[in-house]
Amino acid sequence: MSKVISIAIPKGGVGKTTTAVNLASCLAAAEKRTLLIDMDPSGSCSVSLGIENENINGDIFDVLNFHKSIPQVIQKTELENLDFVPSKIINYQDEERLARISNNINLLNNIIQQQLNTYKFIIIDTPPYLKGSTSLALAASNSVIIPIKSGNYSLIALKKMINYILWIRNNYNPGLKIEGILHTMYESNTKVSTITEKRLYSKFGKYVFNCTIPKNSTIAESTYFGKPVVLYDAKSKGAESYLRLSQELIMRNKLCPILLIYPSL
Repeated sequence: MSKVISIAIPKGGVGKTTTAVNLASCLAAAEKRTLLIDMDPSGSCSVSLGIENENINGDIFDVLNFHKSIPQVIQKTELENLDFVPSKIINYQDEERLARISNNINLLNNIIQQQLNTYKFIIIDTPPYLKGSTSLALAASNSVIIPIKSGNYSLIALKKMINYILWIRNNYNPGLKIEGILHTMYESNTKVSTITEKRLYSKFGKYVFNCTIPKNSTIAESTYFGKPVVLYDAKSKGAESYLRLSQELIMRNKLCPILLIYPSL
C-alpha cells in the first residue's frame, strides 16, 4: 500500500520542486519503489530529471482529462525504482481546462487509487499556490511535507498552508496529516536562520524534520545536467542531506503517524 505525500506551500523559491525530485530519487536509491507526480504546470520536475518536452507523450493532465491512464504516461528515469508522471501544460487553454477539472477535488484521488499496490511512496509536486491542482493533490494525499526557507515570508506562508490543510481535512480528506516541516536552503550561524529555527521549534517542534537541507551549490548545479543530486554528486552535502531526509521519512513511517494539531502562530 502506497504512502502518498504532497510537497506543498503557497510560496515559490523555497525548494519545493527540488525537494520533490531529490526526496523521490533518494527513496528510490534506498530501494523503495517510488512514483513522482508533477502537478505543477511549470513542469520543472522534468527539467530536474533531464526529460525533454518533445520526449513526453502524455502527462498528468491527459490522465485527469481521461485521455490516457497513468501507466500510459509514466516516464522511466535513471533510477530503477523511480517512475515519473510529468506535467506539460503549454498554453492558456490548457490552464483554463485545468481550472475546470480542479472543481472535482477527488478526481486525482480516484485515479491514484489504482496505483497504490505498485509503489511504496507516491510523491506529488504542487505549484506555489493553493486551490486548483494543489487541492487535488492534498485531497489525494496521506500527508504533506512543507518546505520553508529562513525568513518571515516563509513563516507567513506556513501559517496559510496549515490553515488550508485544516480546511481540506474538514471538507474532503479527514485523514490528511503533516508529514513534516523541512527547513531548506539552511545557512547556519546566520541571524535569520536562528530566528526562523526558534519560531519553528517553539510552535511546530513535533513536526519539524531533524534533517535540514543546506544552501548548497551542487543541488542547483545538478538541475543543469538533468540529474537528481544523488546521481550528480552522491558525496556532496546536498545529496547527503536528502539521503538523510529519505531515511528519516522511512523511519517516521515505521512509527505511529502524527495527527495534525493546530498550533498558534
